[in-house]
Amino acid sequence: MKLIVGLGNPGREYELTPHNLGFLAIDAIAAKAGIRVTRPEAKSYVGVGKLAGEEVTLAKPQTMMNLSGLAVRDLFERTACEPQDLIVLSDEVALPWGMIRVNERGSAGGHNGLKSVISAAGQDFMRVRMGVRPEFAPGDLAAYVLCKMSKDKVEIAGQMVSDAAEAVEIMVTEGIGKAMAKFNRRVPAEGAEAEGSAE
Repeated sequence: MKLIVGLGNPGREYELTPHNLGFLAIDAIAAKAGIRVTRPEAKSYVGVGKLAGEEVTLAKPQTMMNLSGLAVRDLFERTACEPQDLIVLSDEVALPWGMIRVNERGSAGGHNGLKSVISAAGQDFMRVRMGVRPEFAPGDLAAYVLCKMSKDKVEIAGQMVSDAAEAVEIMVTEGIGKAMAKFNRRVPAEGAEAEGSAE
């Protein structure tokens, strides 16, 4: 079984913000697999079912973003999954809008949700990061990722979460190498110095 966790902040005020792309990606996976992610369990909303014939648990932690690791720790206990079974979906300000990146392991890169998950799972878990790099350096990066997306960004986000859902399906059925080969592209040079996302 794979444990697939999307990172975000609970509450209507955070819907359709860049920082909640992980939740939107879980919704896309759930729609593809016909899974309802509604059961309150392990500090999350959880759904269990099959994605392309493979057993999966989908989860949206209901802690705040920077405490996501608490939910992941509880999910490990409830599902008997281990870090190598974990796939985490999150936003990433170092990547341009519309670009996703599949990784086998890694650091938090400044993303406090990933930092919290790493505290519970270590660094050896798979992740799909979705680009939300601002066009201009914002004065407050935390405020930027918590602002509602504009209409054009919502359209880009829709395609990006669809790509993320497809990447996860490939990871589950064919392995992470196939997903990396299909989706990982070179990041444009102007994004090389961008930091990881905030709160």
